Amino acid sequence: MNEGRGPSLQERFAPQGRCFGCGPANEHGLRISTRPSADQPGTVATVWHAGREHEAFAGVVNGGICGTLLDCTMNWAAVGHLVGAGTSDVAPDTVTAQLSIEFLAPTPSDRPIVVRGRVVRSDGHRVLVEGSIEVDGVASATARGTFVTVGRDHPAFGRWRG
Repeated sequence: MNEGRGPSLQERFAPQGRCFGCGPANEHGLRISTRPSADQPGTVATVWHAGREHEAFAGVVNGGICGTLLDCTMNWAAVGHLVGAGTSDVAPDTVTAQLSIEFLAPTPSDRPIVVRGRVVRSDGHRVLVEGSIEVDGVASATARGTFVTVGRDHPAFGRWRG
């Protein structure tokens, strides 16, 4: 996988973010660091390394952790798309409206895990994204989700700013 260079989307748009999955300011979180993929235009990706504390059983990543990896990576695909489409000068606050995951095989915890997200369709403030988890080029999970922007009346408003 060939990640783009420079700061991650989280470092650029949400340095004070405290999301368990992708918040740079959450010292106990997964610290997913998403960047545009240099080899797959329109895709964001991250390479993540599991620890024993992320396992469901010896050698296999917990399914909930896999879900978090997909959710955050796909959400940042939506944010990147919205920023790139000129919808906002800053990262719009987005939340997951729907997420469906198909687990294809156990995700090994002893090798680098590549997580990708790619926008399939967008109608302004609602973005459909597909995602995958791969280890050694083999998919262990695929996902499809809808991510929506939220306004001031939503509890997630301002989430990227901490």
